[in-house]
Amino acid sequence: MADIFYDADADLSLIQGKKVAIVGYGSQGHAHAQNLRDSGVEVVIALKEGSKSIAKAEEDGFEVKTVADAAEWADLIMILAPDQHQRTIYNNEIEPHLTAGKTLAFAHGFNIRFGYIEAPEGVDVILVAPKAPGHTVRREFVAGRGIPDIIAVENDASGHAWDVALSYAKAIGGTRAGVIKTTFTEETETDLFGEQAVLCGGVSQLVQYGFETLTEAGYQPQIAYFEVLHELKLIVDLMWEGGIAKQRWSVSDTAEYGDYVSGPRVIDAHVKENMQAVLADIRSGAFAERFINDQDNGAVEFKELREKAAAHPIEAVGKDLRALFSWKQQDSDYVEGSAAR
Repeated sequence: MADIFYDADADLSLIQGKKVAIVGYGSQGHAHAQNLRDSGVEVVIALKEGSKSIAKAEEDGFEVKTVADAAEWADLIMILAPDQHQRTIYNNEIEPHLTAGKTLAFAHGFNIRFGYIEAPEGVDVILVAPKAPGHTVRREFVAGRGIPDIIAVENDASGHAWDVALSYAKAIGGTRAGVIKTTFTEETETDLFGEQAVLCGGVSQLVQYGFETLTEAGYQPQIAYFEVLHELKLIVDLMWEGGIAKQRWSVSDTAEYGDYVSGPRVIDAHVKENMQAVLADIRSGAFAERFINDQDNGAVEFKELREKAAAHPIEAVGKDLRALFSWKQQDSDYVEGSAAR
């Protein structure tokens, strides 16, 4: 069984006694910073000179420092910049000021797991990862609720790293919902696998193949769009609420029977074998190396893949259909506390 912690298990005063620098003010950055501040923590925002986020952070009432100045000032430095930029920011701006007794924190273990960042001895290295987008982390906190977090410790130089990670999680609302203990390796490998094999890569490819199968058989692309993409949210919401069992209970008997007899024909044993190969590439570091090398090369492959995906016919059909809807989907229309990362 997983170790799960709640409000009573965490000492908020630990993080309240530290000066915290949040590196980045994007989706997660603004949520962490604002939730920490509301929990009585002294926070500054660390941004590079000329960043477009400076005005937003200052408008929200935060002091903004350069990353180097913030790293020198802070007791705990939470890096919330994109994975591909973290090691450069760390090497140039943070490491020179990372003295013994400080804490280096992450919300995703990518750079630690694959060795792109190596913290010096005497520094605690922790992970606090809310399992939702930043705007949801903030919205749930303001509503008096929270988003489940996972926490990990890579280096416990102080002997109190776990307690600090739990305190940080409490300050951003995680212990209201439950905080699960993990490792940097487990968080990173399962997160990447979930994104690639199921949540993003798997679902996107499945939807596109479904659309192509129907349109190539002569069905209207608009009807195909509704059947393989638009209604997907209804199914996912049911799964989120009560697992696969609730989804099957909620749909028609025809749909449930088709689930049982046709699902395994589409997603057969070869798909699981392919998933195992994806996991092997993640665990070996092959995916990380391919991603970082491409980013260092100007993201040539990434941009080509993005452009190719954007040109798929389902995107044009969907854009035209959504423009006809009498309603517009807003964040508040989604299930409260969505667990999407």
